[in-house]
Amino acid sequence: MYAVNLLPVTNAPPTSATKVTVLRNLEFCSSMAVLKQNHAQIVKLGLSFDNDVMGRVVKFCALSVHRDLSYALKVFDSLPHPDAFVHNTLFRGYVESGMYEECVVLYLHMLENFVFPNNFSFPPVIRACGYLEEAKQVHAHVIKFGFSQDSFCQNNLMHLYVIFGCLHDARKVFNQLTNRNDVSWTTIICGLSQRGYFDDAIYLFESMSKKGSAAWNAVISACVKNGRFHQAFTFFDEMKKENVALDTFVATSMLTACAGFGALEQGEWIHEHIKSNRIKMDTKLAASVINMYCKCGRLEKALQVFDKLPSKSISSWNCIIGGLAMHGKGKVAIEFLKRMESDTRVKPDYVTFVNILAACAHSGLVEEGKHYFSYMTRVYGIKQGNEHYGCLVDLLGRFGLLEDANQVIAKMPNKPDAAVLGALLGAYKIHGNIDMAEEIGWQTIELEPSNSGRYVLLANLYAKAGKWNEVAHIRKLMNDRGVKKVPGLSSIEFNGKINNFIAGERTHPEAEHIYQKVEEMLSRIRDRGYCPDSNELLHDIIDEETENPLHYHSEKLAVAYGLLKTEAGETIRVMKNLRVCRDCHEVCKLISDVYEREIVLRDRNRFHHFNKGACSCKDFW
Repeated sequence: MYAVNLLPVTNAPPTSATKVTVLRNLEFCSSMAVLKQNHAQIVKLGLSFDNDVMGRVVKFCALSVHRDLSYALKVFDSLPHPDAFVHNTLFRGYVESGMYEECVVLYLHMLENFVFPNNFSFPPVIRACGYLEEAKQVHAHVIKFGFSQDSFCQNNLMHLYVIFGCLHDARKVFNQLTNRNDVSWTTIICGLSQRGYFDDAIYLFESMSKKGSAAWNAVISACVKNGRFHQAFTFFDEMKKENVALDTFVATSMLTACAGFGALEQGEWIHEHIKSNRIKMDTKLAASVINMYCKCGRLEKALQVFDKLPSKSISSWNCIIGGLAMHGKGKVAIEFLKRMESDTRVKPDYVTFVNILAACAHSGLVEEGKHYFSYMTRVYGIKQGNEHYGCLVDLLGRFGLLEDANQVIAKMPNKPDAAVLGALLGAYKIHGNIDMAEEIGWQTIELEPSNSGRYVLLANLYAKAGKWNEVAHIRKLMNDRGVKKVPGLSSIEFNGKINNFIAGERTHPEAEHIYQKVEEMLSRIRDRGYCPDSNELLHDIIDEETENPLHYHSEKLAVAYGLLKTEAGETIRVMKNLRVCRDCHEVCKLISDVYEREIVLRDRNRFHHFNKGACSCKDFW
C-alpha cells in the first residue's frame, strides 16, 4: 500500500526542498484517496495557493485514470490566480470527458481574468468548438496571440475545418503554415480523401519532398477507404523501395487492402513480416490479420491466428464469426458465439449478431436464425437494426417462406431500406414471383437511384417474363439518370501480382493462351454433360457480362489462367466483385472434378469451395 511521505508542519515558509518532495509525492499518487491525503498536507504546508503544486493536483484529478473532475473544479475554484498551466489542464480534462461547452466557457473566463493563453491552450479549445463560427473566432485568437505558425495549433485547426467540411479553410491554414510536420501533411491528406477529394490528396502526397511512415500510412489508408486497392499496392511497393519501416498502422491498412483484393500472397508476406519483426499485435492489427485470411479464402489460417491470440477482443470475435459466415459455416459460427459467451471479458454486440444471422442465412439455418433474431434483444438488450432484418428476410425468402419474410418487414419499427427490400426481391426472383417482385423492384430503385444493381435485377426479371418493353424502359431510365452498369471483374493472384479479368476482354498479355484454355476446359466438361445455361444468357440481357458470350465470363477466364499458371493439385483462388452466375457456378463444379482441383471463389455475397464436382454452398446462394 502506498504511504504518503509526510513532512513536518512548521510556521516557516515552505522551502524549495519541501516543494520538491510534495511534487514527487504527487507524481506517485495511485488513487484519489492518496491524492486527498497529499492535498491535506499541501494545505498544512501553506502551498495551497502555489499554481505549480496545485496544478499537479488538478492534473491528477482531471487527466489520470482515477480522475474526479468535480474535485478538480473545487481545487481550481480555490485558487486566487490560476495560471495558464492550470487552465490548460482543465481544458484537456473537459475535452477528454466530452464537456466541450464547459471548455469554451472556461476559456472565456480565462480571458476575462487577463490570463494569457499559450500554445498549449488552443488545441483543446479548438477541439471543443461545436460550430463553425465559434471555430473561426478561436482561429482569430490563435493569430492574435501570435501562434499562426505554431504547428500544434494549426494542425488542430485544420482537423476541425475538415470535420466541419470546410476544406477551403483547411487548405488555407495548410498553405500558410511554413513549418509543416508529419501531422500537418497527414491531416490534410486524410481530410481531402475523406471528403471525396481523393485525387487532390494523392497529388498533395506526391508533392512531399520527404515522406515518413505517417504520410505513407495516410495515403495507403486513403486508397483503402476509397476502394482503390490497386493504388494501395502501388504505394506499398514504393514505400518498401524507400526502405520505410512497416509499422502497425501501415500493416493494418495493407491487410485491409489484401482482404479487399484477395491478395493472399501479399497478406501472408505482411503477416510473416509482423511476426519476424515482432511488431506488436494490438487488437486492431489482430482483427485485420484474421479478416485478411478469411476474405482471401484461408479460413483455417484465420482460425489458427485466432486461437493463438492470448486475449481475444470483440473485433477478433466478430471477424472470425463473420469469416465463418462468409464460408457457409453456420453451425460452427454458432459454436463460436457460445465460446464467446463463456468468455467473461467480452460480450456479443450489434455486429456479432449481424454475422450470426448472416451465417444462418448462408447455411439455411431457418430455426436458428429466428431464434437468434429474438435472442439478441431478449438476452443482451440489443435492438435489431436494418442489417439484422435484412439477414432474416434473406434467410426466410431463400427457403420460400415469402409470407413470413413479408411479416418480418411489416413489423419493422422503421421503414425498410433498400438492402432489406433487396433481400425480399432476390427471394421473389428465386421463386419466380414476378408480380410481387415488380413492386418491390421499383421501390429499391427509388431508394437507391444510383445503384445499377437495382435496375439490372428488375430488368432481368422483366426479361424472364418476356416484358421487353419494360426492359427497354429500364435501359432508357438508366441512360437518362446516368447510371452505369458495374462491370463484372474477377481477379486471381500469381507471384504476388493481381491479374484482373473482364468478360470477353483480351487485354491480358497471355490472352491467347487463356482463351485456348477456356475452350479446352469447356470441351472437357461437355464430356461430363455440361450444357450452357441458356436461361442465364437469355434473361441477363442487361447484366454486366451479357454483351459477351456466356463461356467468356470473367470467372471462367480467371480459372483458366489459374489452371495455366499453377501446379497440378494446387488450389485456385478467384475473387469476383459481383454474384457468380449459375452457369459459372456449374462450370466451376465440373472443372474441380475433371481437373482434380479445389477452386475457392469469393463473390459479392459469400465463398464457394468447389471440390470433386460439388460446392460448399450446396447450391444455396
